[in-house]
Amino acid sequence: MTQTHATHALPSAADLRLVVSDMDGTFLDGTGAPPPGWADLAAELARRGVAFAPASGRQHAAIVGVLEPGAETVVIAENGAHVRRGDELVAAAPLPLGRADAALAAVRAMPAPDHDVGAVLCGVRSAYVERDDEAFLEHVHRYFRALEIVDDLADVDDEIVKVSVLDLRAPDSDVAERLAAALPDLTVRSGSRHWIDVQRPDVDKGTAVRALQERLGITAEQTLVFGDYLNDLPMFEAAAHTVAMANAHDAVLASARHVAPSNDEQGVVRTLRAILG
Repeated sequence: MTQTHATHALPSAADLRLVVSDMDGTFLDGTGAPPPGWADLAAELARRGVAFAPASGRQHAAIVGVLEPGAETVVIAENGAHVRRGDELVAAAPLPLGRADAALAAVRAMPAPDHDVGAVLCGVRSAYVERDDEAFLEHVHRYFRALEIVDDLADVDDEIVKVSVLDLRAPDSDVAERLAAALPDLTVRSGSRHWIDVQRPDVDKGTAVRALQERLGITAEQTLVFGDYLNDLPMFEAAAHTVAMANAHDAVLASARHVAPSNDEQGVVRTLRAILG
């Protein structure tokens, strides 16, 4: 069952209008699959007028490929830098001119053999990599379905909203620290044990949730957020009702008002079913 802190209760079904859930480690199980029975629960949420928005560091195509959302579903992708409602582009926050190149240079400057890293340029149309070895692509293909392998990332022509860095030596490396030192004007945030995201400092999952609330006429008191990792914390600041998974990072567990069963125990679905009765 969901553990509720003594001073906070989960919202009632009548008060709930927006559910935002992180994907990996939160909504999806350890194999990357949605929980059983999700399609029926999604239909019930829609029937009751509750919007569901997946929010992830994944690209839009990867989220859609897993969930197959409805035509009007809002998808918060790229940690809030790319938001769509169906086929409509709601918001995109490209990196300032030249900063994607600076991030790429910082990745390339990581000294070998102590570091094993690769960059993914995350554009509005697609994601792009120049590293093509099996160890690297095995990780990349899990999160990027629209992917192009190019000879030189510096030649990519797209709006780059984020640079994702895969650190194959994590968690004992200093890649995040090196990137933060080289890119002081950008936000460097760990999305998971192996992934580090570089993007504009004024954009995160929380800004996307607030923009969505404003667009839909929904308040923080009507919003429920699920998360498990550090890049989910900005969403917690945008919602009155926050749920950490049992498998969440300690900082997320400390910040949340409620704790749900782990992603492998279908914590999101079980919590929503309890609310809906």
